[in-house]
Amino acid sequence: MHFDPELILLALAPVFLLCIGWEAWYWRRRQQPIYSLTDTVSNAALALMHQGADKLAWLFVIPVYAWIYTHYRIFTMRPGWVEFLLLFLVQDLLYYVFHRASHRVRWLWAAHVVHHSSTRLNLSTAFRQSLMYPVAGMWLFWAPMALLGFPPRQIVAIVLLNLAFQFFVHTQAIPRLGWLEYVFNTPSIHRVHHARNPRYIDRNYAGVLVIWDRLFGSFVPENEADPCEYGIVEQIHSHNPVTLTFHEWRAMLRDFLLLPGWKNKWMAVFGPPEWRRRRTDLPS
Repeated sequence: MHFDPELILLALAPVFLLCIGWEAWYWRRRQQPIYSLTDTVSNAALALMHQGADKLAWLFVIPVYAWIYTHYRIFTMRPGWVEFLLLFLVQDLLYYVFHRASHRVRWLWAAHVVHHSSTRLNLSTAFRQSLMYPVAGMWLFWAPMALLGFPPRQIVAIVLLNLAFQFFVHTQAIPRLGWLEYVFNTPSIHRVHHARNPRYIDRNYAGVLVIWDRLFGSFVPENEADPCEYGIVEQIHSHNPVTLTFHEWRAMLRDFLLLPGWKNKWMAVFGPPEWRRRRTDLPS
């Protein structure tokens, strides 16, 4: 029986929805305003837009991976547990690289900012994704796996499994998890990543394993003395999925057109997101 790896997230949708229902019930019983109907509906709309764009993108991207695999692969990876473990480790490292770049390069941030734009953090926030990831170039970060000799369908499967795991770390209902936090991404670790407090910004990029953050110096633990405040530095006060998807792309294009000199234009597109906030010659 042939299983289409692109359907992994769709197959897990009932599990995700049950978990969201449980979490919403949990917080409602405690009379905590963690969920908002408007915010949750916006997250769902963004998820549908993202999934549609992703499905279309795979039609073009998988043949690219296949071409690299066929003509340029260095090794030929055979099915097996050792190869699966290697695939998992390589993809998780590449995800770390992609995720860190998405916070440091404005072109990538223009897509990723959607995921951080809510002032709430709950399991439905995991659905808050951008349809512009294929345009931003997320798929390029997985191309080295084809070069190493992993078949395209395996690449798609491991990418989606990594993203499926990350659904479960978008919650405030689970406390710190002790020794697990030395190895795995956890809700506490990911709460830090979604926070806009100065000590937490651009930290904890982990997908599944937090070892990359610890190895490359981007790890910060959650501090009870500094509770996480969620959202982005320049808040976007809208629940419109179209506005949430394109607001940073519009701002980036405007800055590119307004700024004089090619160095400034380059920085407006590929510099760090905070570069534009330091400019006093640009409208807010």
